[in-house]
Amino acid sequence: MILTPAELASIERQAVQEYPRECCGVILQRAGERRLLPCRNDQDALHARDPQRHRRDARTAYHIADADRLQMVRLEDEGFTPAVIYHSHIDAGAYFSPTDRRQALMNDEPMYPETTYVVVSVVESRVAAVGAFRWSPDARDFVPIDVKPEEART
Repeated sequence: MILTPAELASIERQAVQEYPRECCGVILQRAGERRLLPCRNDQDALHARDPQRHRRDARTAYHIADADRLQMVRLEDEGFTPAVIYHSHIDAGAYFSPTDRRQALMNDEPMYPETTYVVVSVVESRVAAVGAFRWSPDARDFVPIDVKPEEART
């Protein structure tokens, strides 16, 4: 299972509500228990503080706010692991971009090799597509998983 119907609906709703800014969040799990943690995208604040270092704003990038990252760490300390990390693309496709790949890796290894990355395409305030990607040790890359939104709901 990648997403429950309620999780998918919540993620899609968040993506539309935050348009034209990218949304972001995580689903953590522990022994069958799942927690959806919608996060705040503070990319606009980073860009405003230092536009040379953070060239992109929240329309084209996301950065999970420190308070939300801290909440993730606390849940991981309680035995939860990230099952899904999600974000949206604004007026673009549901693909795993080079930036998405870079952010998911550390020293060319996935930070969360068992995690599924979900990207929601929002075009003109409507969900256009949902894509899912998972690390493939054989390909040494994140590969698409053939999951249509309708299939993710079952």
